[in-house]
Amino acid sequence: MSGIFEIIYEDGDLVVVNKLAAVPVLPDKSGDSSLKDFLSDSRPGKFVEPAHRLDRRTSGAVAFAKSKHSLAALSEAFREHRVAKVYWAVTESAPEPPSGTLRHRLIHDHRRNQAKAMPADEAGDGEIAELSYELVGKSERYYLLAVRPLTGRTHQIRAQLSAAGLPVRGDLKYGARRSTSNGLIMLHARQLAFEMPDRRLVDVIADPPPDEPLWQVFDMGLPDSN
Repeated sequence: MSGIFEIIYEDGDLVVVNKLAAVPVLPDKSGDSSLKDFLSDSRPGKFVEPAHRLDRRTSGAVAFAKSKHSLAALSEAFREHRVAKVYWAVTESAPEPPSGTLRHRLIHDHRRNQAKAMPADEAGDGEIAELSYELVGKSERYYLLAVRPLTGRTHQIRAQLSAAGLPVRGDLKYGARRSTSNGLIMLHARQLAFEMPDRRLVDVIADPPPDEPLWQVFDMGLPDSN
């Protein structure tokens, strides 16, 4: 483990890494080193390209293709929603009801890099975003949700949970009360499952960052159902 990422799965077509630090997946206007940079440095001259992204301050599983052919196949799977994704989100409030579906219309402010979740039945511009959630753990002050995005929108989980009165711990942009010590928000891409073109099933689990003690409060033996 480098402190930035760890490899949790690899075969001839792809490598899945667990993103553990507040770095962008791809180079951006900040000029900071990216997850792709760190992975490329560990295998000089080899092709590695992410098939999807996580927000800079979100941790968890990211799938990188090891060839252009694999990249095309993986990107298509994500685009066509053939990838099962489970996120863990630690929130400052308890969801009511404890499980359900959220459906909003997302309005993006590209200048501020922020999305606003509006009621889906309101007329207007924006993209429809939908997710399901389930309360799976709690501590004295915080709540652990398993979240399954049914659409793939930028900042979808963060904006929708915030609109439901459930800001993610550490996510100041979307209403959290305070930041975390490691610069991450407590939103973690816990599981990815998908089928490769040769019908091989890839199903990976990523453990939360070890430098955030609150993750350890929750039962790490929770079931990871698809």
